[in-house]
Amino acid sequence: MPELPEVESTRRRLVPSMVRARITAVDLRRPDLRGPFPRRFAARLTGQTVNALDRRAKYLVASLSSGETLLMHLGMSGSFRTLPDGPARRAEALDPHDHVVFHMSSGRAIVFNDPRRFGMMELVAAGKLARHAVIGRLGPEPLSSNFDGAALARACRGKKTSLKAALLDQRVVAGLGNIYASEALHIAGISPTRRASILATASGAPREAAHRLADAVRFVLEKAIARQSPGTYRDDRFLVYDRAGERCSKDGCSGVIKRRVQTGRSTFFCPVCQR
Repeated sequence: MPELPEVESTRRRLVPSMVRARITAVDLRRPDLRGPFPRRFAARLTGQTVNALDRRAKYLVASLSSGETLLMHLGMSGSFRTLPDGPARRAEALDPHDHVVFHMSSGRAIVFNDPRRFGMMELVAAGKLARHAVIGRLGPEPLSSNFDGAALARACRGKKTSLKAALLDQRVVAGLGNIYASEALHIAGISPTRRASILATASGAPREAAHRLADAVRFVLEKAIARQSPGTYRDDRFLVYDRAGERCSKDGCSGVIKRRVQTGRSTFFCPVCQR
């Protein structure tokens, strides 16, 4: 499943073709994805200019000149690609899993492909995004200035859940997924099984571990974004993820990576250097 770095990489690739360009036509090649497309979806998009393309957690957020917001999620297998557009190109055969095509005034066609059809596209009315059922409940973006050790400590103060579970709580940090939560905890040298409350003092002030973990979250995400390539959702350079039974990669550590299940998800960690 695409995680935050893949979504951010997708956003950056789409910006040159979409932002400040007008949507000249929309081809819907089926009536639904995860759910039905919004009422008059193609008609409401046609003629609108994309003023900005942002990311919120794992959602792509396109701000339209109509005031509406096009909210898109890749689901489990969704991806975008861009093609040269024009009358001659529109007649070319598309992949059976190419479900939506946005034709842009930039001369590019933006194609959404989703074999498993767990992706989502939604139109949010002007001024309603902050009250959206999902977007309105999200915590701080891990790559924003609003996310630091103090913010992480405030969110985890008094929590009895594990640190790994807390990091996957979208109200604590928006968009962080299973892979990068494990990676960040390893870099920070903190056990995923410890209570989330260890990050804060009784008054809610951040402990040193909170700053260390917030920095590690930012580091693993920025590193992952930097090495993304189109269509690549796996990377063999993970430090602990999917490496059970292998030696820990930290200098001087004699530990062996272990796997355990937490809240239904696989956690990978080093029992020696993660305390």
